[in-house]
Amino acid sequence: MLIILFIFGIILITWGLYRMRTDKGLFGKSQRSKNIFNLILMGEASGLGQFLGGVLCIIIGIIAFFIK
Repeated sequence: MLIILFIFGIILITWGLYRMRTDKGLFGKSQRSKNIFNLILMGEASGLGQFLGGVLCIIIGIIAFFIK
């Protein structure tokens, strides 16, 4: 189960990085501000949200490994 959590976290991180580089936001001058606006507007469906979700999956997997 922990391996699946790590793999899912890595997939989310890579997909989030890809989306952060390629998504075009409605507002913002820089790509960073566009990513933050997309996170506020779309939540986990944005590239930044997927990246943060992947990091969270890996952290939860590490915590679960040490608790178990």
